[in-house]
Amino acid sequence: MAVFNYTARDAAGAVTEGNIESQSRREALRKLQARGLKPVKVEEAGAAVRAKEAVREGGPSDKELVPTEAECLPFLESMADLVRSGMSAGEALRLLALRLQKSRLRVLCAGIWSKLGEGQSLSAAMGAYPKVFDGQTLNLIAAGEATGNIRDVLERLISHFTEQTAFRRKLVSAMAYPLFICVVAIGVVIFFVLFLLPRLKTLLDSLGGKLPLSTKLLINFSSVFMVVGPILFVAGLLAVIGIARWRKTEEGKIASDALLLKVPLAGSFVMRVSVLNFCHTLAVLLENGITTAEALRLAEKTAPNRALRQQLREATDRVLEGDSLSKALARTGYFPRLLLDRVAVSEQTGNLAPGLRDISRSYRAELDRWLDTVSQTISTSVLLAAFSFVGFIAFAIIAAVFEVSSSFRF
Repeated sequence: MAVFNYTARDAAGAVTEGNIESQSRREALRKLQARGLKPVKVEEAGAAVRAKEAVREGGPSDKELVPTEAECLPFLESMADLVRSGMSAGEALRLLALRLQKSRLRVLCAGIWSKLGEGQSLSAAMGAYPKVFDGQTLNLIAAGEATGNIRDVLERLISHFTEQTAFRRKLVSAMAYPLFICVVAIGVVIFFVLFLLPRLKTLLDSLGGKLPLSTKLLINFSSVFMVVGPILFVAGLLAVIGIARWRKTEEGKIASDALLLKVPLAGSFVMRVSVLNFCHTLAVLLENGITTAEALRLAEKTAPNRALRQQLREATDRVLEGDSLSKALARTGYFPRLLLDRVAVSEQTGNLAPGLRDISRSYRAELDRWLDTVSQTISTSVLLAAFSFVGFIAFAIIAAVFEVSSSFRF
């Protein structure tokens, strides 16, 4: 039996405070109403305080206990597990606030439960944590509360965030190997040019003799790089600092993002990821009862590139003015024709949400294949370039050694 502190008004409007024992907050509200009191605030005695004191054991700082975006998926999964067992969202939060072991997640649940005790809805209580829950999540939770399908909404949100997490991990793993190869190749080249070749030049000069053309080219390249290299490094560093400051302005962000879309491979990658996120998010929102206008506004915000996001915003405006979604997206110039044809068919058959779900699934598979191809191509190209340069250095050294040896007189 839990104890709930309450603040209520009686029939005369006077404020009264006290506590009441009850199995749940809902039952406590019924008991108060049966007494002729109008509840203003009902909160389990010390629930949030006990949770916060519990997580402070061991000495973590307040900053370390601030919930972050990483707590979103674990929170939804914990909520869904309890809701599946028949608990209400409020009862699930109360139990999580008392039982969870992870500090940040426990603080999050305690905070949301505290706001529920003040009479706020679940979506409004979650909205107090904008760093954890984005706009589309809050809108879906609000829709689930309105329709009574909070369990289905939680399941779809978990599926959505799980797929997003899996995609990000695959993306990181796909690009990690080419990046590693590039770093190693650059390191090998710098080692040969800055450390090995100067010592080789000193040795060959002491031995005397005529050097072959390949060795002269290599030594001259090393001499030029020793002078030009630091200049290029400083110039590149200043350019990075200048671009970073430029991107702090809104005009700079839009202009630089527009230029990025024109860069080979990088622009194609950004467009493909943005198209996938847009289709998948729009499907999830429409499946959960969000209106088309609100779903489009939320989906367009998933594009990380501001120039592309601006085009999606204009496409949304055209849809709201009466244009079809497929035609509006076609005018952006970023969506493949086959994808647009499938969107048009889904619109005509009235199955836009399931159609977008199928499109995002197949487009994700295509993007995975494209990433694998690009990753392998970059890795192979860098390896070939590095091996070719190292082979040229080896040939130049061996040629110099033979040339100098042939000039000796015994």
